[in-house]
Amino acid sequence: MLFNRTRRKKIASKVIHCITPWQKSVGLMFSFPIRNKCLVFHFDPPRRIDLHMMFVFYPIDVLFLDMKMKVIEIKENFLPFTIYLSKKAANYAIELPNRTVLDKRIRIGDKMGF
Repeated sequence: MLFNRTRRKKIASKVIHCITPWQKSVGLMFSFPIRNKCLVFHFDPPRRIDLHMMFVFYPIDVLFLDMKMKVIEIKENFLPFTIYLSKKAANYAIELPNRTVLDKRIRIGDKMGF
């Protein structure tokens, strides 16, 4: 489960960890829209994270977290067939259903937990 510790709200019931290069490159490609689950991409050391939405046919929201699990950047409504490079170095990228950031009122500085 992904939980916003700052706001004491459940964000997603199911968490899928993407650790291997294969898992990171495939991500949500050719999948159905995600609901009540999220993909968590792990990066060590922290870096600017380059994400693509090639062959993902629906928009998503993305949270970028530091090593303390604090939200340091948010990309809302990440559209199909686009790319995005985070502005800050992060340890985690969390892909969520579209509008999750708005619906759950997630903000920069919120602390997340698994």
